[in-house]
Amino acid sequence: MSKNLKRTASTENDKKPKKAKQNIGSDSESELSDAPEINGDAQPQTQVKQEASQSPIKNAVDTTETTNNTNDAKDAPKKDEDTHMDEPNEPKSESESDAPKKSTKKSNKDDDDEFGDKPKPKKSRKSAPVKKEESDADDDDEPRKPAKKAPRKSSTSTKNSQKPQKTPASKSLEDTKEGTLLDAVRLQAHYLQNANGDVKEEGEEEEDYKWWAEQGGFGDGTERWTTLEHNGVFFPPEYVPLPKQVRMKYDGKIVELSQEAEEVAGFYAAVLGSDHAADEVFNKNFFHDFLTVLKDHPPLDGTKIKEFSKCDFQPIRDHLDREKEKKKAMTKDEKKQAKEQREEIEKPFTHCLLDGRKEKVGNFRIEPPSLFRGRGAHPKKGKLKLRIKPEQITINIGKDATVPDPPAGTNWGSVQHDNTVTWLATWKENINGAYKYVYLAPGSTLKGQSDMSKFEKARELKNYIGKIRQSYEGDLQNKVMFDRQRATAAYLVDRLALRAGNEKGEDEADTVGCCSLRCEHVMLRPPNLVTFDFLGKDSVRFYQEDIKVEPQVFKNLRIFKKEPKGPQDPIFDRIHTTVLNNYFRNFMKGLSAKVFRTYNASITFQEELKQTPQEGTVAEKLLAFNRANRNVAILCNHQKNVSKNHDAAMDKMGDRLKALKYQRRKLRQMLAQVVDDKDVYKEHPSFKEEESDLEDEWMDAHEENERDKEIERQKKKFERENEKLRSEDQKEMKPGELEDRIKDVEEKWKTITKERRSGKPDVGKKNQTQLVTSMQKIEDRLEAFRVNASNKDEVKDVSLGTSKINYIDPRITVAWCKAYEVPVEKVFAKTLLTKFTWAMETSPEWKF
Repeated sequence: MSKNLKRTASTENDKKPKKAKQNIGSDSESELSDAPEINGDAQPQTQVKQEASQSPIKNAVDTTETTNNTNDAKDAPKKDEDTHMDEPNEPKSESESDAPKKSTKKSNKDDDDEFGDKPKPKKSRKSAPVKKEESDADDDDEPRKPAKKAPRKSSTSTKNSQKPQKTPASKSLEDTKEGTLLDAVRLQAHYLQNANGDVKEEGEEEEDYKWWAEQGGFGDGTERWTTLEHNGVFFPPEYVPLPKQVRMKYDGKIVELSQEAEEVAGFYAAVLGSDHAADEVFNKNFFHDFLTVLKDHPPLDGTKIKEFSKCDFQPIRDHLDREKEKKKAMTKDEKKQAKEQREEIEKPFTHCLLDGRKEKVGNFRIEPPSLFRGRGAHPKKGKLKLRIKPEQITINIGKDATVPDPPAGTNWGSVQHDNTVTWLATWKENINGAYKYVYLAPGSTLKGQSDMSKFEKARELKNYIGKIRQSYEGDLQNKVMFDRQRATAAYLVDRLALRAGNEKGEDEADTVGCCSLRCEHVMLRPPNLVTFDFLGKDSVRFYQEDIKVEPQVFKNLRIFKKEPKGPQDPIFDRIHTTVLNNYFRNFMKGLSAKVFRTYNASITFQEELKQTPQEGTVAEKLLAFNRANRNVAILCNHQKNVSKNHDAAMDKMGDRLKALKYQRRKLRQMLAQVVDDKDVYKEHPSFKEEESDLEDEWMDAHEENERDKEIERQKKKFERENEKLRSEDQKEMKPGELEDRIKDVEEKWKTITKERRSGKPDVGKKNQTQLVTSMQKIEDRLEAFRVNASNKDEVKDVSLGTSKINYIDPRITVAWCKAYEVPVEKVFAKTLLTKFTWAMETSPEWKF
């Protein structure tokens, strides 16, 4: 490994959403020569060699599910000239070719029977799934799975390697106090390895590399880097046994569990009191896996655990709660020291060297074992996520770079040197068999290139969208069933932003997309209204009621649902996702159904932003921005569950709004006492308006509450002052001093209440000008607060972040911010500012 990189460790929504907009996008056309049918044959993909995990998992008690390593794939290289660089290679169905199936019977005039042969319904989707072609992932990119390679030991033999030397980090860990967060940090010390050099200090970092300017955009999808050096991945700490006095109970009796079973019991204890613990599927899956662990590692006292209802995990939960309180009780210095210790141990894994440049690594931590949460009605929620071992991991690194050492006594599953992909490490998790990847951070060169490539591909679609629509609209009445189904599916993908959809196995979540819709998912109401109701990505319910579609589309759906098909039969029984994507690629290289979602989201967002008030306040402009963002989220079905605390939060905001009105009322009454220029009320007629919703009862309670808050502040101030006096060996203040202060506060609020009831609050030395200025400020604050409250309530059931991060071209946002003079920091969090650095130089005139 380069000396520049020092390895110091190896260590769910049943709520109906709004209707989505349908006629989306531009109808601009461009000439396009006839393109040959593109071969959709799949390139064979092999899986990374991994060792089946026979032994149970071992992990710390903290079971919060990590989301760092989501299958957020963005960087599959091209396998042939016509494959979209961000798309997986698409397998052709063995049972369905792209060629249309011609009818052998004569057509009838009746549209319902015009195909001669009645559609033969496929078996239920669960009986014979078609090969998976496209993921339901939110991101528009898929990684290539690692090629299978023989396991290769790291360059340093485990047997001959020296024992890890103590680094300053490990030494400082030993010097820390026990019973704090540092205990968890200390568990990482055994991963510390020999140092090979130092990572560059922050001050040594080179200037920002503007790849979008120097490279003219994004990479070509072939070779993504020349040299790559990194320190591998960061493993979670080993499991720390519970204190002897903390034990689960079975049928009211204490059980002595093995460490392996105790850890799993701790995972369930951590979800007690949540919705998960009340979920029947979650509990069933957990107990099944818990019994599996108990079979291999039975209780030490011989207890036979057979019934879930007799298990009592509360003693473990009580212990976890006590530990959480201890962490909260840590002093500021202790928390800071613990954080510094963690950062020191993780430091070697946070950056890599890419083509000689220091780049930040994104998700370098391996997910700790835990219980699978899932989303919505996922059939596997509650199952045990096993600990990932080094033997399951494939490392991708430069040929000439030193392979990072795995934890002592282990080996990597394999090591490869593939510069056409951008991941540093990969492994396969045990729940869904999905590949997880370690990528560079969002603000890195490669991630930026991938993002820009995705949005440019969607932007390119506007040059072809007219031609595509003309084509599939013409095929909506095609006499060939294959062509008509393909055209109808294309319409739904384009106009309703549906995902393409895949066939699923019986053990997978019953989520569907356009091509995998079943008859039960589509309800028709003449003349041309369609209701969709199905589980989409992540088991989030897609419910769109009475969407108005083209009359021919309605007629086609009625035909596709015609008997003898039943509720479980597929609507599109002649096509699948590969067919649809190959059709799209006849018009534009690399085009797939995914690109339509990005295109429709961006073009819709740009159109919606035109409703921004040019002369409005920043708060009003932000409200317009969030409304546009919300419409895109509804279009893409980016829903979320309404927070349990939403109503309480809105009530609290209502009280805060009244508190502002209370201040305005006082200022209004003060102004009325000093005004000497009656033109003030002509210039500001709102100054005379009374606060009609402020009842005396509420104001009495508000003043009492404010009085109590001030008394509490005086008590804390008194204690701080005495603590300071004690530290300086000075005489403390007597309790009488505090009593005097409290009396002063009580007298003050008695006066305020009396003045408020009389309608003549004390003006003091304030004059008309000062009070007019104060009134203007309070009215501005009131307006801004009303806008924010309205926005908060409007977006309670939609997720704005997903569309903002993955579907809306960030250059639209940057151009809008510059055109309407809104600071980009108001709409992009710090992480997005880093992720979309390449978009920050966009001009205000830029259009998608």
